[in-house]
Amino acid sequence: MIKITFPDGSVREYNEGVTGLQIAESISSRLAQEVLACGVNGEIYDLGRPINEDAEFVLYKWEDEQGKHAFWHTSAHLLAEALQELYPGIQFGIGPAIENGFYYDVDPGEAVIKESDLPAIEAKMAELVAK
Repeated sequence: MIKITFPDGSVREYNEGVTGLQIAESISSRLAQEVLACGVNGEIYDLGRPINEDAEFVLYKWEDEQGKHAFWHTSAHLLAEALQELYPGIQFGIGPAIENGFYYDVDPGEAVIKESDLPAIEAKMAELVAK
């Protein structure tokens, strides 16, 4: 068992390998739906990453800077994966999360990506999220 210490100082024990999402679910199903990332000993974790040691723990939601950053960072990766599947051979530059969103610099090679392609890209991103 590992000890998880919450921001209010309360401590709960969980099985080693528990995830941030499982901890959120143990608190409230609504919270689990709202949380975007967690902090483990000062490091930001995705919600599926196992926690294997005692930890200072915090959950991040949209209203938290860390939650927004995790959301945008993940979105950038989803965009890259969707583009790679839709446009084989595409080359990627940088793709960071920024203060109010994210972007990816790409070289599509022979392909042309138009504004009218955005719904298909969004649909592919949604498909990837659903997996």
